[in-house]
Amino acid sequence: MPASPIVQTLLILVVLGCAFGLWKGGPPERIGALVILINAALALTLGNLVEDDLGYLVGLILDGITALGFLAMTLLYGRLWLGAAMLIYAAQFGLRSFYLVTGRERDLLHAMINNINFMAIILCIVVGTAFAWRRRVVASRS
Repeated sequence: MPASPIVQTLLILVVLGCAFGLWKGGPPERIGALVILINAALALTLGNLVEDDLGYLVGLILDGITALGFLAMTLLYGRLWLGAAMLIYAAQFGLRSFYLVTGRERDLLHAMINNINFMAIILCIVVGTAFAWRRRVVASRS
């Protein structure tokens, strides 16, 4: 378990945001929430099981696979929040790629961009779920 209070707070927000998506979202929101939860769980688990550089590479691969998954869901469901989440995961992949290829040590800038990206992804799932929930409530009233 990460020791940083910021990372622990982010993990709590991930779980809460994805739980909201699973509870009140439609099919794309539920699938997206599951994909995000699986990505976070695998990144934490595999990142702690393997050595540091290999764990970073595993995170890179997971972010790439997740971005491709969101691309497929965007093409299937055509929701704006899915496209935004896909682009944010692609930016996350680019961040990891840049640090891996250039051999830079992960620094404060990396941590800040990483945390902002992940908060934006959670914001996407929460906003997407809120719109889907509202759409269902309006449809049920009419």
